[in-house]
Amino acid sequence: MSGHNPTSTLAERVRIALNNDFLRNAVRFTTERLRTNKQAAAEQIGNWEEWRERGRQIRLHTIAHLDYYLAQFAENLRRAGGYVHFASTAEEAVAITLQIMAAKQAKSVVKSKSMVSEEVHINQALEEQGIETVETDLGEYIIQLAGETPSHIIIPAIHKNKAQVAELFSEVAGEPLPADTAVLAAFARSKLRGKFLEADIGMTGCNFAIAESGSIVLFSNEGNARMVSTVPRTQITMMGMERILPSWEDLEVMATLLPRSATGQKLTVYMSAINGPRRTADGDGPDELHVIIIDNGRSRQLGDPEFQEVLNCIRCGACLNACPVYRHIGGHAYGWVYSGPIGAVLTPVLNEEKEKWAEVANASTLCGACYEACPVKIPLHDMLVYIRRRNVEEGRTKRTERLGMKTYKVAVSSHRFYQLALKLGRIGQKPLVRDGQIPTRLGPLKGWNNVRTAPALAERSFRESWQALERELQQEMAEMSPQVKARLEELAGKRGDRHEQ
Repeated sequence: MSGHNPTSTLAERVRIALNNDFLRNAVRFTTERLRTNKQAAAEQIGNWEEWRERGRQIRLHTIAHLDYYLAQFAENLRRAGGYVHFASTAEEAVAITLQIMAAKQAKSVVKSKSMVSEEVHINQALEEQGIETVETDLGEYIIQLAGETPSHIIIPAIHKNKAQVAELFSEVAGEPLPADTAVLAAFARSKLRGKFLEADIGMTGCNFAIAESGSIVLFSNEGNARMVSTVPRTQITMMGMERILPSWEDLEVMATLLPRSATGQKLTVYMSAINGPRRTADGDGPDELHVIIIDNGRSRQLGDPEFQEVLNCIRCGACLNACPVYRHIGGHAYGWVYSGPIGAVLTPVLNEEKEKWAEVANASTLCGACYEACPVKIPLHDMLVYIRRRNVEEGRTKRTERLGMKTYKVAVSSHRFYQLALKLGRIGQKPLVRDGQIPTRLGPLKGWNNVRTAPALAERSFRESWQALERELQQEMAEMSPQVKARLEELAGKRGDRHEQ
């Protein structure tokens, strides 16, 4: 199933995901393991909240002075011999890439994992030009063969099992391969090794860019990113404009926060710093380095008190692992490149076609688990409320939802109306109640009862039960002898005196 499917609705995509038992079990199992590892890593470091706050302050400062640090980074990278390109839109980023490809007469590209390249659909654009494009991250390679997009920021193929991978690899191998992890990994390694050696261009993303030195930093748990950035003669790095850090000292904080939040690791296996193209004394590296700094809707969030903090994101995926919605439906149900709570915010704020993506913000319980998991404390739950409010103000909600909220407003506007609504509800539910529950799938209960059962309204509300209790106590007091009443009042008075002291 494609991750970019604007012709289907959120409800349709969710329905497909909920009917896929394997996907749900796989996503739940893996995210639970990642979340447990993250919690253990946070406890091990001891002062995790202090690290979170330090990370938040670094990101707040950087985004507040983004123009300064981007200019500093560009100047230092150019001084080191690299080329810097600024792209306002995805289309501009693609056009710049194709110009570089044409200048190098490139026929093949190897890529390391990059969410921003997914965002601008660079693979499709290159393939349309007849340029072979190969994803070299194992997870990305799997979903490329499957014709899908990532369903998790860190683990793109989280929804695939060994049998499915074996089937995909067998088609490439031209012979059946067993569903054995070692065999499949060996096949991918042998297949990709030749691609590294043959490629004209290496393309990477950018975890962080260091302004004070003009350096690019890549985090990876596989050796592919090192191969992509050292073997091909030309390297293109696609970088979201917010991926900047002022200094190497700031990178130390992020290198502590990101791997622990993503997978529970103390450090990623590889952390590569690229300081421009290869110099004469260097043993490897590209002869030419191009960095494309991409806006694509990010600058619209600058200065916005509600959404600027979304640019603080370091793409660790911790919010996905904590989100109860993502853990049930996986990534493709969100419809675009980014999934989970961060995707539910980024998708509607980065895309200009707000009407198409507005409903994605509804894929949240607003429980705040994403905020608690975020290593830089982004208030995603608040942002989701802002988007929902904007959807209401701009008339993007359904007529039935608007009518329901107006009815609810009237019902809770006064105690009398509320009590009347409860009484009418109790009367109306009687034909539908079975063993204290309402299992019907009619009207607004249809979607809810597809996966759970709605409880019936209680025979008495809490307020009514409290009032009945008060009456019972008053009756008991009235039946007491004067001596007992006097004793109880005396004890109550002594208790009050102790509280005042």
